[in-house]
Amino acid sequence: MSEESQEDQEAPGAGIPLVFGRLLKRLRVQAGVDRAELGRRTGYSAATITSYEVGRRIPNEKFIVRADEVLDAGGMLVDFIEDMEKAQYPAFFQDAARLEREAVALHVFAVQAVPGLLQTEDYARAVFMMWRPVLDEETVEQRVTARMARQEIFARKPTPTVTFVMEESVVRQKLGGAPVWRGQLEQILLVSQRRNVEMQIMPHDREEHAALDGQFNLIEMRNGRRMAYVPADRASRLFTNRSAVRKAEEQYSLLRAQALTPRKSLEFIEKLLGET
Repeated sequence: MSEESQEDQEAPGAGIPLVFGRLLKRLRVQAGVDRAELGRRTGYSAATITSYEVGRRIPNEKFIVRADEVLDAGGMLVDFIEDMEKAQYPAFFQDAARLEREAVALHVFAVQAVPGLLQTEDYARAVFMMWRPVLDEETVEQRVTARMARQEIFARKPTPTVTFVMEESVVRQKLGGAPVWRGQLEQILLVSQRRNVEMQIMPHDREEHAALDGQFNLIEMRNGRRMAYVPADRASRLFTNRSAVRKAEEQYSLLRAQALTPRKSLEFIEKLLGET
């Protein structure tokens, strides 16, 4: 059995990544290029090319564009870019991820963990490693890569407005261990220095709380359309009707008034770091 045939025994993926992978392999074979050569010309290892071809890993836009050029695919691979971007995320988050990329304003209320847009790579990996049922290593790395890519929103043009309100417990919980937690707090402070970002902490000692029913995001699009997204594994919901969105907007407005100010919130996090 040839080396490539042995590599093909890797368990295949499914859906769009598998379709893309089969097309990638067909074009590569037709071009007379082996995996090592394609990897060298695109900046990846032969093992990574194998994972792409069997649909076990999801390639990024940079690889797809370069592979299309190397294999003279005439845009056949490039046509998959949007679908592959969507496939990076679990089904329950795919629609929200697309809207997030196009939003002019995004407001996040977090109660369980630091929001994905603020997470460090180490923190994100720790979060995905804790998921149950257990995610395999390939899926964990795909999710981490996708989560890091979402953070391009902060530097996007035109610059969107992004705000966060986080429960105090979110920044106190040392997910991933103390070093990961410290790095995460430092990341929050760093991102909060951006002029288009504001972050607030909802402290435990508040006697009023406008959103005891849980976390949600508010999304505003260029055309003025506003939506409310309630994240939950396997049961996320996107609300577009005006009454539901208005309720979430009112809750968020009150949350911002009840929470620490952005300046006091940064001081709170700095104090946490100083205590360790």
